[in-house]
Amino acid sequence: DAAQVGDWVLAIGSPFGLAQTVTAGIVSQTKREPPYAALFQKFIQTDAAINRGNSGGPLVNMNGEVIGINSQIATSTGDYNGIGFALPSNEAANVYRQIREIGKVRRGYLGVSLDSVRAEFAKVYGLAEAKGAIITNVSDKKSAAATAGLLTGDIILEFGGEKILSAPDLIGKIASTAPEKEVNITYLREVGSNLERRTTLVKVAERPSRDEAADDAAAPKKLSVSDVKKPIEPFGLTLIELTPQLNAVYRLEGEKGLIIKNINPASFIADVKNPNGSDAFREGDLIQRINRVNVTDLKTFSETANKLKKGDAVVLQIQSYDLRTQNVQRRIVQFTIQ
Repeated sequence: DAAQVGDWVLAIGSPFGLAQTVTAGIVSQTKREPPYAALFQKFIQTDAAINRGNSGGPLVNMNGEVIGINSQIATSTGDYNGIGFALPSNEAANVYRQIREIGKVRRGYLGVSLDSVRAEFAKVYGLAEAKGAIITNVSDKKSAAATAGLLTGDIILEFGGEKILSAPDLIGKIASTAPEKEVNITYLREVGSNLERRTTLVKVAERPSRDEAADDAAAPKKLSVSDVKKPIEPFGLTLIELTPQLNAVYRLEGEKGLIIKNINPASFIADVKNPNGSDAFREGDLIQRINRVNVTDLKTFSETANKLKKGDAVVLQIQSYDLRTQNVQRRIVQFTIQ
């Protein structure tokens, strides 16, 4: 925790089979969230040369103290490209201690899916700053979050008295909390046109050994012409109303909204991504809200979309059915009109 950006460090390892190689660099960032890393882990970023064979070796400061365990690099070639990551030593020590004492690593868990409050969301919801985490889905009624009364759409601002910067920040704090511990959560809930600040006490559960949440749903069935009403095409998305036939195709019984029938590959919308880097929109996704307005038909969506212009922020609430896990997936998509 004492490491600071700019501190000199040494990376020790055996890159390319060259045993006990030492390279030097500085701490580039102390709490980096590298792509494809576990969401509950933050890393020390360094420019000390780290290559294949360095993994598992120590990253030490100028006092000879181990501050991290070299873990991965950011590269397009597979070799060092100036950016390496080390797991902080306090996290490594915590994992080691738990394995020694109980034979496994226990991490806290709420049973929610989260997205970060970004500039578009803050603008649409009238927040003073783009900080916090949005609950996009609550796994089940027996989860720790549901038991504490948290709902989809709640915006978490504080966890255990600590301010939340983003979804990964909250996930990290939850994961590092001992299961069974009770923690206060401060959040905002949308009530009509207002956001009410609330606090609840949650009893943190234990993270399952296998994360059943899926980021990428299987491709939905194709539509027949008879299923489709006259579509609209805002932002490069072809949208159609949800009919009984489409309810059956996409397993969205009882839901309301507009189905994405097609995505224009030449539109800016095709480049909008989820936080994990996957495409934000897929054929068969159900759009249920746009900028805090519930979507029930094409007219409602068009009236809201037509008021928006280039440079405006858009926040969509989307739902889809994952054929692989047979679960409903909910998420928030935030973008600026190009």
